[in-house]
Amino acid sequence: MKNKAKQKQIAIKILATIFSFLIFGLLWEMLVRFSDVGRVMPGPLETLQSFFEHFTEKYSAYTLPEHVWRSLRRVLTGYFFAAIAAIALGILMASYKTIDAIVSPLFNMVRPIPPVAWIPLAILWFGINDGSKYFLIFWASFLSMVQNVYAGTKSADPKLIGAAKMLGANDGHIFLTIVLPSAVPYIFSGLQLGINSAWAMAIGSEMIRSTDGVGWLIIRGMDNNNLLQELVGILAVGIVGFALASVLRGVEAKLCRWNKRGT
Repeated sequence: MKNKAKQKQIAIKILATIFSFLIFGLLWEMLVRFSDVGRVMPGPLETLQSFFEHFTEKYSAYTLPEHVWRSLRRVLTGYFFAAIAAIALGILMASYKTIDAIVSPLFNMVRPIPPVAWIPLAILWFGINDGSKYFLIFWASFLSMVQNVYAGTKSADPKLIGAAKMLGANDGHIFLTIVLPSAVPYIFSGLQLGINSAWAMAIGSEMIRSTDGVGWLIIRGMDNNNLLQELVGILAVGIVGFALASVLRGVEAKLCRWNKRGT
């Protein structure tokens, strides 16, 4: 019974998703057909046709999937190191008052600064090639994740920790059996925010200076007054961003079945 109910819920969710996309496409088509927007803006069918055509046809030196892969490679590299650093720092800050007292003032000062504001310094420090992009992606996702990891580690029930200590548990055992399980849902929430920030920052940094990637695709379309190319790039951004978020939600659902966020 539970499996049937779950399957029904998944089917309803899929149908609702398809329906929402169809409604969006219909509104877009009506806007193009029955307003002056159609003079300059291609419709959804034309955009989809160009999107799939460029799986084999090239934009400059690369096909659309190759541009997407170059953007993804930058994202996954920066995001991977950001996740490791954010999880380590968040746990240390929450576990040790001295580290928290030293790091928190500086972190709280730089956290409100938009990651795009670091672009001039990133170019100065790492040059105009991929080094600056990796740094910006790392920084954007790192800032998004640290606060969640910190809050998750702090959320561990002090009564459980006290009881474990009374029973002779050491710090390592307490961390693995009480603190970490409490922090995992928060960590996944931070990872979700981090991947969204990393993907957005990758596109933004490629628009500043790049010779490939989806951000380059969009900005080159604007430079050439090619709105169709811009829309293909925007569509690719949306699809990949949706896929990345869905993968993380799926991993969370498998690893956090005991938690409401993972069901």
